[in-house]
Amino acid sequence: MQLPLPYRCRAGGESKVAGSEARALFAFSENPFMGLMVGIAATALIQSSTAVTAIIVALVAGGLPVPIAVPMIMGSNMGTTLTSSIVRLGQVAVKEDFRRAYAAATIHDGFNLLSILIFFPLELLFHPLQKLALLSANLLVGGTDVSMSDMNFMATLTRPVVNAIRSSVAGLPDVASGLVLIAIGLVMIVASVYFVGKLMKQLMVGRARELLNTAIGRGMLSGTAAGTLITVIVQSSTTTTSLIVPLAGAGVVTLWQVYPFTLGANIGTTLTAILAATAVSGTMAVPAMQIAFVHFWFSVLGVIVVLGIPFLRSLPMMFAQWLASLATQRKIYAVIYLLALFVVVPLALIFLSAMI
Repeated sequence: MQLPLPYRCRAGGESKVAGSEARALFAFSENPFMGLMVGIAATALIQSSTAVTAIIVALVAGGLPVPIAVPMIMGSNMGTTLTSSIVRLGQVAVKEDFRRAYAAATIHDGFNLLSILIFFPLELLFHPLQKLALLSANLLVGGTDVSMSDMNFMATLTRPVVNAIRSSVAGLPDVASGLVLIAIGLVMIVASVYFVGKLMKQLMVGRARELLNTAIGRGMLSGTAAGTLITVIVQSSTTTTSLIVPLAGAGVVTLWQVYPFTLGANIGTTLTAILAATAVSGTMAVPAMQIAFVHFWFSVLGVIVVLGIPFLRSLPMMFAQWLASLATQRKIYAVIYLLALFVVVPLALIFLSAMI
């Protein structure tokens, strides 16, 4: 069950299609609102919040002001949910499975939207994330460089197959080969989710099901911790959240278990940017570390605030269940939501902001 393989194929295709142009998305984001939309659009395109935040850290190290980069970081949390949104379509054939999978994927969207609605205006007015991140950066800068590149065992396991697939399209032009790789990745994602869902129904019974429920957690705190730990290990919140969707669709885990698990994935994915920032030295070391910690505190405080306030805690659940109900009745609503949230709205707002 190596779901990361399709994602790595897609990443190769998207990098060929986007290339260095992905960095150009960040060059005109002095408007905070535009920066937010750019973060969403760039992460939806690249499908890795880890990659986008690493790019942002590098840009800050190169002189990009931290206040301009903060909205991009917020947007990257939203854009990374696109893959799990695609994954939920893998169980479209069975109505009840699709409803559960759709709600499990959409709850991540709902939480990230709510976090942005809370912290984006607060950050514009009072800069709490920047101040807390600056304090954290000053405490940490000065340590030794750390890298997790040698610890990424998922990349090691899947590298031979990924390289073989990339080699098979090497003779095509860059854009054409990139599009082919994206298509292969998408097909593999849907196929993997379909077969994983069938396997989970057969395997997760009795004692195996009890062990999984214990690992994910029966409460908010333990579920968040489990999601954080697994994401730190695989270094991809996209992988973590996408793996849990077919389990939810198969009825192995409940929506209340998925909820804190995906929040933990939000936290776990921030570690890589912090580690990347440790490689920056000189006068830009503190700003680079500061923007990495903005991502960390945005995710952590989002979990604390949303889960800590009962009214807010229920909103992502209600949002996910409502959308799942609509999408189950008419599948076209799922497509419209996907295109509107990750393509039409961000690009339209970027265009309008540039015109103003």
